[in-house]
Amino acid sequence: MATYIADSVMQLQQEKGISEELILKMIEETLMAAYKRRFGSNENAIVKFSEAGDYVYLYSKKRIVEDDDWDNPLFDIEISDAKKLNAEAEVGDEILIEVDPKEFDRISIQTAKQRTHQDLRDIQKDIIYSEFKDKRGEIIIGYYQREQNGNIFVNLGRTEGILPRRFQSPREVYRPGDRIKALIWEVKREGMLSIVLSRTHTEFVRKLLELEVPEIYDGTVEIRNIVREPGFRIKLAVSTNRDDLDPVGACVGVKGQRIQGIVRELEGEKIDILRYDDNPKIFIKNALSPARVNRVYILDREKRQALAVLDESQLSLAIGKQGLNVRLANRLVDWSIDVKTEEQFAQMDIECEDGQNVNDLFSDQHEGEEITHISEMPNIPARIVLILQENGIELIEVLVNMTRGSLLALNGMTEEDAETVMAILNENLEIIEDAAAQEAGAESAEGGDAEEYTCPECGAPISLDMSECPNCGVEFSFEEE
Repeated sequence: MATYIADSVMQLQQEKGISEELILKMIEETLMAAYKRRFGSNENAIVKFSEAGDYVYLYSKKRIVEDDDWDNPLFDIEISDAKKLNAEAEVGDEILIEVDPKEFDRISIQTAKQRTHQDLRDIQKDIIYSEFKDKRGEIIIGYYQREQNGNIFVNLGRTEGILPRRFQSPREVYRPGDRIKALIWEVKREGMLSIVLSRTHTEFVRKLLELEVPEIYDGTVEIRNIVREPGFRIKLAVSTNRDDLDPVGACVGVKGQRIQGIVRELEGEKIDILRYDDNPKIFIKNALSPARVNRVYILDREKRQALAVLDESQLSLAIGKQGLNVRLANRLVDWSIDVKTEEQFAQMDIECEDGQNVNDLFSDQHEGEEITHISEMPNIPARIVLILQENGIELIEVLVNMTRGSLLALNGMTEEDAETVMAILNENLEIIEDAAAQEAGAESAEGGDAEEYTCPECGAPISLDMSECPNCGVEFSFEEE
């Protein structure tokens, strides 16, 4: 006889959130399991539902055979018995015999119940897995439920997530019932459903910023990189393509309201927000904040090595506690940054002349090649080369045309440095004079003899386009008689 199931289906839909299609499939599998337990096989069992889906029918399909000619009573039925069910039955036909599930024995019913409970658990796991697998990388809010071996189990409503000890911030303490906001880091369905949460990944900070800063959410402000030492410090670089918008100010908010909301969520973890720059020198200088950096030198672009020079008072800030600040800065800019004070930097030329790290600072000199760069000049201190490079001066031909006064005007150049440069130029004056003579000879061959001039003070060669002697620095002017 038919079994009414409409109320049960509706109740499961409301309580478990399972679709009608899955419930009907579960009922079918349950009846098939009970039938198999009762008769030993369900190969000839057939389950049918009414068109409205409110009744279920269970049938046993049997082959009609001659009387006393059956092989298995489960699959065969004698013609005399078949005639009682259907007067038109004939040998060789198949007939469906309705089975009433209420006539099953206790063991068969218990088997069906166990199968139903297992199917319900599996269906719920599949539904939850499908729901959460698409939410990886999103933030979810739950409540502290219990703790086991340092791992916290978080109530997420229909299921629970796990916040492993390694994904917990060292400065945070949780108690039963506490509200926990975390990132859905991983969703696994290997036997048991496992939803892994995290509060230590940099992606968690990114999602918090998207929630607090509308400009980041809509893409006006872009987060270029985030590095973090969970529980201690975060550094992030931001940029924007709008000239009228300060990306750092947008993240901080009016009176720091936006960033303070994130700091509170992270239980007071420090956050440094800095402006990204395509120029590695500026980016490195920004990355070492809150320290104030005077200058940054690129030591080796291929190896991505740089040197930051700052005042003695800023050294501890730049390095940070246990080297945390400079370590995060290295990861943020992806450069190896060496931090030196002005005094330490002043001694670096001595270290370089002794042969330490010379190959890291300059290209190797090869005998017989034409010298064009200042770094290839003999006996020039490495520190002065770096100062000149910082001011955009790398070629010897540019340096030769500079006066002592123009050298002193360079950022970082002292009087002693200027004197050293002038002395080196004087030592190599023969090379310069030979080059000038060759050029003058070429001009004479083309257009006649060129008149030579000398400094009235020291006798060094000068030209009409000079206003100051490159050797002694005396000023002069040319007048036509």
